[in-house]
Formats: sequence, structure tokens, C-alpha cells
Amino acid sequence: MTQTNAQKIGFIGLGIMGAPMAGHLLDAGHALFVNTRGDVPQPFASRAKVCASATEVARQADIVFIMVPDTPDVEKVLFGEGGVAAGLSKGKVVVDCSSIDPIATKDFAQRIIGLGCGYVDAPVSGGEVGAKAASLTIMCGGDEGTFGRVRPLLEKMGKNITLVGNVGDGQVCKVANQIIVALNIAAVGEALVFASKAGADPAKVRQALMGGFASSRILEVHGERMIKRTFAPGFRIALHQKDLNLALQGARALGVALPQTASAAQLMNACSALGYGQEDHSALVRALEAMAQHPVAPDAG
Repeated sequence: MTQTNAQKIGFIGLGIMGAPMAGHLLDAGHALFVNTRGDVPQPFASRAKVCASATEVARQADIVFIMVPDTPDVEKVLFGEGGVAAGLSKGKVVVDCSSIDPIATKDFAQRIIGLGCGYVDAPVSGGEVGAKAASLTIMCGGDEGTFGRVRPLLEKMGKNITLVGNVGDGQVCKVANQIIVALNIAAVGEALVFASKAGADPAKVRQALMGGFASSRILEVHGERMIKRTFAPGFRIALHQKDLNLALQGARALGVALPQTASAAQLMNACSALGYGQEDHSALVRALEAMAQHPVAPDAG
């Protein structure tokens, strides 16, 4: 990248998703100003400007990305002591890649826009694997002009980038995504528990199903995790619980029935009660296994 194309980019939240996403911006030649809870990982400690606060990030950068776990975290980063809002000046842009409440997003956006700045909500899907591979799906809400300004940066982090609609619509789309993912994980878990308890080899069952109409990305990736017992988090159950709670809260407000979403949420609640809340969301199968008193496959070791 030529020096004239390099931009001053802020990135707040260098966790399991944020670090690889920010890394792609760093690799693209942009000047990065970062802030995160805890220690700043490499390569940012040596190649980026580490800022003491979100306010300093906003003062230094023209476009500020946020990637933190939940709605209160975004509010604190934006408007708390040492927050982004205190460092913004007219013409800057905030891009929130966190998955949070769509209604709160609209409020946050209006407050930032009131400062003369742009705002895009841009939650992502694809997990740690997608973040590392720069293959994330990114669901955006905002005006076309602001979206057009940040899209080249989003293209460094993802492949399927869509402006869904106005501010908040990206978060609505992400909630819909999480409903579909959760229900598919539950379906794959039920199928594999059934097959295993019936005496069939779950790996062979999965292999056969991958060639038919039941084939899916969830069956491919998460079905394999269930069989191989590889539940190290790409996306933690505790975070998916939060997303399903957003779905159910929104459904109550809208008068929409989401019975299967409620069921999947209860399975995740059971997993948390069993001590699996920090495992990958494919570990939802553990709740089904507990009820069946039968694992899909023995745990390693």
C-alpha cells in the first residue's frame, strides 16, 4: 500500500476476534492506534501505537473500530470515562463490529452522529476461523456514504459484506444469523446423539449426511467438533447465550413467537449450569448428551 492510501485507524478490543481483524488492517499498511483490556498482544505491541484510553484512540484515528463482547461494553467504550466520544472531532467515523442490542445501537449512533461523526454497525459472523482467514460475513447498518468510506477497510477483514439498511439493521441481521446458527447446532447435536445411542458410528453418519440435503456448514464444522470433542472456543456458549437473549427480548417487544430459539437458549443455559459456558457453542451437544445419558463420543483423554 502506498503512503497516500494508508489511513489512521483505531481499533479497540484485541480479543479472540478483534486481534486477527485488526491484524489484517495492520498488514494492509494502515497506521493503527489500539486499546484493549489486559496486555496488548503481538504484533500490535511492536507495530501499532498503543493508546492509554479509547479517548486517545479517537483523537489519533480518523476511523475507529470497536470489537468488544456486549452492549454495556460498547456503551462504556463509547461514552464512559476515557471513552471514544470524548476524543472525536467532526468527520470521524465509528464502526462497531460487536454483536449487541439493535435498539441500543440506534441510540449510540444518534449520539455519535450528533457530534458530527459517522456511525456504522458492522457485526460479523464466521468466528475465530473467519477472522483469521479474513473471510468474515459482515452485516452493516448505516448511511451509504459512511458505509462507502469504510467498506475498503471491511474488505480487508471479510468477504461477504452487505449494507443491510439503516443504523441498527446490521445488528438485526446478526441476531437473525445467531438464531439460524443456534438451531442448526441443536439439530446436528440431536441427530448425532440419536445416531450414537442407536449404535451407529456418528462419524460415518455425518459423512453420509454431508452428501445429502441435510448437509450444512454446521454439520461439517460443528458436527466434527462434537465427534472429535474439540470444544476449544471459536465462539463461546456464553456469547451465543447473550445473542439469543437479544433475540428473545426483541421478539417480546415485537410480539413475535420464537419457540425454537427459546428451546436452543434453554440448552445453552443448561450447558452453562453444567460448567461449559466458556466452551465453543458446538458444546451445546453436551446438554443433549446429559439428558440422554450418552455422549456422541468419549471425551479425549
